[in-house]
Amino acid sequence: MKILLVEDDRTIASGLEFSLKQEDFETVLCPNAASATDIIQNHIEEIDLCLFDLNLPDGSGYDLCELVKKHRDIPVIFLTAYDDEVNVVMGLDIGADDYITKPFRIRELVSRMKTVLRRYHRQPQPKNTIDIESIQINTLEGKVYKQGKEILLTALEYRLFLIFANHIGQVLTRAQLLDRIWDVAGDFVNDNTLTVYIKRLREKLEDDPQNPTLIKTVRGMGYKVGE
Repeated sequence: MKILLVEDDRTIASGLEFSLKQEDFETVLCPNAASATDIIQNHIEEIDLCLFDLNLPDGSGYDLCELVKKHRDIPVIFLTAYDDEVNVVMGLDIGADDYITKPFRIRELVSRMKTVLRRYHRQPQPKNTIDIESIQINTLEGKVYKQGKEILLTALEYRLFLIFANHIGQVLTRAQLLDRIWDVAGDFVNDNTLTVYIKRLREKLEDDPQNPTLIKTVRGMGYKVGE
């Protein structure tokens, strides 16, 4: 893990740098807002967490926090003097994740850092595309592509295929598909209509619709996409 540490007190900065190294953190040390701004603007992709002193000789931790959050969603923890504690609320409002008041014990700081990092790592990262063999679904666009070429689907065909894509490797019964289509489309879809839509999807997406390998029939159970 690489930490961006911005602290103008050389004694505190050196002590933190040494202690964090003992905990297997790599530290990028900046003594002021100017040098930290350069790191944020040019190397933020290399940083996993930021530790910002609130009061800096040429700026504030608030400004650096806002800049970080504009570039990338990573944790920011403020290092504050006791008198600054009341003002930390503003920092939390602009996106900071935690703060710790000086003087502090290194074990407490490391514990706070690990807690915040775990919280971030548990957050699911948004995925805008779903890839199934040669098929790609772009959920932001609501479009389906085969080998890079857009395949035109009706709204109901798209929703049906998206149901399969969200249940890769899972056998879905006809009853389950009918229930889900009803929920998302708000239209009446009967068993015969479902058969027609699956046939249409196969004609548009399969290499050989007569011998489907994408939307597979599981005899006596239903349909499955993927393994």
